[in-house]
Amino acid sequence: MGSSEESGEARVRLPQLRLDELLEELQARLDAARGTRDRVHSLLEAVLSVGRELDLEQALKSIVEAAAALVDAQYAALGVIGPDGKGIADFLTVGVTEEQAAKIGHYPEGHGILGELIRHPEPLRLTRLSEHPASYGFPAHHPPMNSFLGVPIRVRDQVFGNLYLTEKRGGAQFDEEDESVLSTLAVAAGVAIDNARLYEESRLRERWLRASAEITHSLMSGSDRGEVLGLIAERAREITGAALAVVAVPMEGTDSLTVELAIGREAEAHRGLVLPVDGSLIGKAFADATLVSSPDISEDERSETWSRPAEGPGKAAPGSRRFTGLGPAVAVPIGAGEGLRGVVLLVRAVDQPVFAERETEPLRGFAAQAAVAMELAERRADAERIAVLQDRDRIARDLHDLAIQRLFATGMTLQSAGRFIEHQQASDRVARAVEDLDETIKIIRSTIFGLREREGAGGPGLRARAVRVVGEAAPVLGFAPGVRMEGLLDTHVPKEVADHVVAVLSEALTNVARHAHADRAEVVLETDGREVRLTVSDTGVGIPADGRRSGLRNMAERAAQLGGALRVDCPAGGGTTLVWRVPVGER
Repeated sequence: MGSSEESGEARVRLPQLRLDELLEELQARLDAARGTRDRVHSLLEAVLSVGRELDLEQALKSIVEAAAALVDAQYAALGVIGPDGKGIADFLTVGVTEEQAAKIGHYPEGHGILGELIRHPEPLRLTRLSEHPASYGFPAHHPPMNSFLGVPIRVRDQVFGNLYLTEKRGGAQFDEEDESVLSTLAVAAGVAIDNARLYEESRLRERWLRASAEITHSLMSGSDRGEVLGLIAERAREITGAALAVVAVPMEGTDSLTVELAIGREAEAHRGLVLPVDGSLIGKAFADATLVSSPDISEDERSETWSRPAEGPGKAAPGSRRFTGLGPAVAVPIGAGEGLRGVVLLVRAVDQPVFAERETEPLRGFAAQAAVAMELAERRADAERIAVLQDRDRIARDLHDLAIQRLFATGMTLQSAGRFIEHQQASDRVARAVEDLDETIKIIRSTIFGLREREGAGGPGLRARAVRVVGEAAPVLGFAPGVRMEGLLDTHVPKEVADHVVAVLSEALTNVARHAHADRAEVVLETDGREVRLTVSDTGVGIPADGRRSGLRNMAERAAQLGGALRVDCPAGGGTTLVWRVPVGER
């Protein structure tokens, strides 16, 4: 009996143990299912959160934060691939404090493991980062990182960037489920980024349309060409986030462009500059009638300057100083073909991104609008000139056909009547009246000739003549001088004074070539309507005390003849500055 009772108790205990094991396994599976459910819910919440963002920058930030939370990573980052498809253009992080980021320095450029995902856009999971062949190491002050999970983000079959996750909390390793969750988030992130981009592009297009409407309204309101150009430059600068906007137009009778207006940072240094079509960034956009860009204009050999004389290895050319603190640039032609009116140059600050295609495309359309604006302004000016000329022709015709004929007839009548006047004094008075009428007829005929004389018959204006003199001096100098012109030179400076200005400029540049031994020269020609001022400066040896001064004497005599003066400065450090100024108003 005893043995049978013991075996019965054993049979009762064994099923009980098996049941406990099954219950524990069931509980574990329930916990796993509950964990999977919670993770799926978290993933759905993350997808909804990311999809709600329409601002691209905020969307990217939400993607990084959601990725770190979903796989329980201590550090997360999103690297946006640059336009070249090789480097990282932007880098957003989670888990790294601002102080740590400041100590680490500039964000990664795409080497090591980060570059591995750029070269091979496939999910990558590592137990230890340092054991991978592509491991590049970490910069100083970088927090230690071992476990790693990376997943690419694709937008319309193109890799936009990569998600990088490191250091799973609790010392655990990233597993297949983490990789699957992160890959799912990456798909949703691609859709969210695409939506944010489309929204951003639609807003950008709306801003361009508003700007175009504003310009059209300005034109229809009768604004002059300068105001319209200023509005075009200002709106283009605002919409593209540029620090500087420059508009250059061709100079009649020369192969050069002149900066008609500049707005923004260091704008004063660009106004009035004369630029060659050959060799400059703006000139290339004008010559080829196509958009030309530069990733960093301060280092670009085509920086806007008339001359770039060598100053020795590693030294900057004069033009680069005008772009200090500036970086990405784009030059867009205004118009096309025979309707090419000039070039608009937009330059961003040195720390700003390069101009993307989605920005330059609407900019082309806006530049075309600028060409229409300039053409309309020119047509309006032509119409006004034609109206003035027609009015002059009418006045001249009326004077000739009516006034002169009447005066002539009156003179003939008086002359005939004089023969019948017996009183000598009365006869003399009538004779003098006839002479006065003849003189009046001569004056009217001279006036008619002046009214009918075509404008511009005196040849090219002072601007074109001065540029031609500078261009002719370049081969003798060994470099091309810098040129700046300001004011209404062709309008305010009479031809007599302009002839003297050209002669003095030629003499000054000849002196620089013969005696200065300079490697750089600058010509500034300006007028404010009261006087014209010519400044020629060089970096040469200066004027020796015992040197010949016949050329300077000639310049001084020309200035004195016109009621002006000549000043020559030779600072101790070398170089010479010549300032020749004469009045252009009524003397």
